[in-house]
Amino acid sequence: MATTPSRHAERGRTQRVLRSLAPVLAYIDAHLGEPLPLQGLAAITGLSVWRFATVFRECMGVAPHRYVSLRRVRQAQALLRQGTSLASAASECGFCDQSHLARRFKRLCGMTPGQYQSASNS
Repeated sequence: MATTPSRHAERGRTQRVLRSLAPVLAYIDAHLGEPLPLQGLAAITGLSVWRFATVFRECMGVAPHRYVSLRRVRQAQALLRQGTSLASAASECGFCDQSHLARRFKRLCGMTPGQYQSASNS
C-alpha cells in the first residue's frame, strides 16, 4: 500500500512533536524528586498548558501527571531493588511520604513496595 501525502505529513508532524517533547521527558527524568507542575512542563515546550497536555497525551498515550507517576514508581522500583529503604525511595522519587508511594505503587504494580522488594531480593 502506497503512503499517501497526508500520512507522510502526519508522520512528519508526529516526529516533530516527539522531538519537541524530548526536553520535557529529559527534564522529568532529571527532576523526579521535585514538584513537576504542569505549567512548568508546558513552559519548556512553549505551549499553553491545555495544548501541552493534549499533545503530550496524544504522543505518549497517557496524561502528563500519569506519566510522571509512572516514572516515579519505576525509579522507586530501581531504588528498592538496590536495597534503599521505603522512606528514602519515597523521598528521592518525589512522593510526599512513604504512604503516598505505597498507594501509587500498589495501584500501578499490583503489590506493595515491601512485597516488591521481598520478591526482587528472592
